[in-house]
Amino acid sequence: MEAVVKNTFGSKVNEVAGVNKQDARITLTFFTVAFIAFFLGCVLGLLQGLNRAGLLELPAWLNYYQVLSGHGVLLVLVFSTTFMLGYFLAAFSHTLGGLLPKVRKMAWVGFALMVVGVVFVATTIIMGDASVMYTFYPPMAASPWFYVGLVFLVLGIWAVLFGGFINVADWRKKHKGQHLPLLAYFATGAFVLFFFGSIGVTIEVLMIIPWAFGWTETINVMLSRTLFWSFGHTLVNIWYLTAVSSWYVAVPKLIGGKLLSDSLARLVVIILVVLNITGGFHHQIIDPGITEGIKFMHVFMSLSIAFPSLMTAFAMFAVFERTGRKKGAKGLLGWIKKLPWGDVRFLAPMIAMIGFIPAGAGGIAQTNNQLNQVVHNSMWVVGHFHLTLGVTVVLSFCGIAYWLIPHLTKRVLTPKINKLGVIQTIVWSLGMLFMSGAMHWVGLLGSPRRTSYTTYGDNATALGWDPYLLFLAVGGTLLIIGAVLMVYIVFHLMFKAPKGETEFPIAEAEEDASETPKWTERWTLWIALMIAIVAMAYVIPIVDMIVNAPPGSPPFRTW
Repeated sequence: MEAVVKNTFGSKVNEVAGVNKQDARITLTFFTVAFIAFFLGCVLGLLQGLNRAGLLELPAWLNYYQVLSGHGVLLVLVFSTTFMLGYFLAAFSHTLGGLLPKVRKMAWVGFALMVVGVVFVATTIIMGDASVMYTFYPPMAASPWFYVGLVFLVLGIWAVLFGGFINVADWRKKHKGQHLPLLAYFATGAFVLFFFGSIGVTIEVLMIIPWAFGWTETINVMLSRTLFWSFGHTLVNIWYLTAVSSWYVAVPKLIGGKLLSDSLARLVVIILVVLNITGGFHHQIIDPGITEGIKFMHVFMSLSIAFPSLMTAFAMFAVFERTGRKKGAKGLLGWIKKLPWGDVRFLAPMIAMIGFIPAGAGGIAQTNNQLNQVVHNSMWVVGHFHLTLGVTVVLSFCGIAYWLIPHLTKRVLTPKINKLGVIQTIVWSLGMLFMSGAMHWVGLLGSPRRTSYTTYGDNATALGWDPYLLFLAVGGTLLIIGAVLMVYIVFHLMFKAPKGETEFPIAEAEEDASETPKWTERWTLWIALMIAIVAMAYVIPIVDMIVNAPPGSPPFRTW
């Protein structure tokens, strides 16, 4: 039997008793669906990339916009959501003493509802009746059953979220005066953000359903777009908060370090929860009918999210330097050599952190009115999105999978699989470098997003995009190799890896750390503050969109 990958300290992996088999089964089921969706989404992404580069002609029965819609739904909605929910349910189980029986039932009910929703959504896309991309807002209209599927999806998510809230409330009742464990605190913040952030898009879907069935003739397009982006903007940061939780809680333990500051980590959660939903209008920065003052408020809120990101960068690199110096690092940057670059559990999230530097900078550019005029609806936006989701989120999730799956299955990450994981991480990162880099550059040259390959009648400008689109295809090819490796590794860790005990890494605070303030636990206050800020940002413009509604639009089908 191969040896377990050694802890960076050189110490043995801690034996952890009490992995609840029923709770583990829930998380592993969510993860199974997540990585199936991940693989299928990546296959569709490869077809899309090859077609966009002019290297592949799709068959008549499978058009580019079907592929694009399926790619977006599978990765943006299914993979990200099922992984996040499975991971945080495991976090609640581990840190709060197990899931309550009724919470476990709610998780299974939520899972069943989500599966039903995905079946509706996927079927309509496959049948060619829902090529509306993952944004799906009017005036383009899918089959009404596509939107019915979205309702099931939301109801399933809400069932899991409320189960989490019940588990946290029960723990707090039994542990009065104590701080919620940090990982459970991150999970609570992400669940709060997910629930309140999804209210707007739920209202939008309920508006669209009668319109799609033909029961109403027209729909308010501006209101629909606004309700969608109140969720679309928030969803990205829900994934980010999920990734960040592993950076703060697991990564320091894996490298042999300690948490820099429990108080700082909780403040990051509070800021992200309070300020996140307000910011959706920066996706509508060139839309008419919204006043400059309202747009400026949302841009300010969007930019304010940079502060917790900078706090996280400071905290994580401080942990890296402190850990390296405790291991004898000398000189200004000697600590870098002491980091466990050969351990995929560290390498994957580390590249995710580094990738978020240009990803965050690109996001700031897109919230600026003048710069947004240059890149809006160009391939630049797609490149930015692939940096945030494809690098920061995906690699963080993969890093979690490398230790959480063997922990739940009572198996171990062997040196052989660890090495394969390092290869997978490098291949995936190179693929994203080629693809996202090409998307950013060709976007600056004017190539539009969301269009299949065309030379626009052999226009010289369009022909000038072709060399960059070839790099996009190269990146997509590398990414599918990385996706296949990751799916194989997940399967191995679930069913084939040697039996053994794997630690659930929870970082401890520094010995001289200050006490965490009690006010961090006042969730009622933070939720009330969030609702107040959301009301400031959305009530006036939404009332104006309803009272002074523009002419409604009938449904359009452009495919």
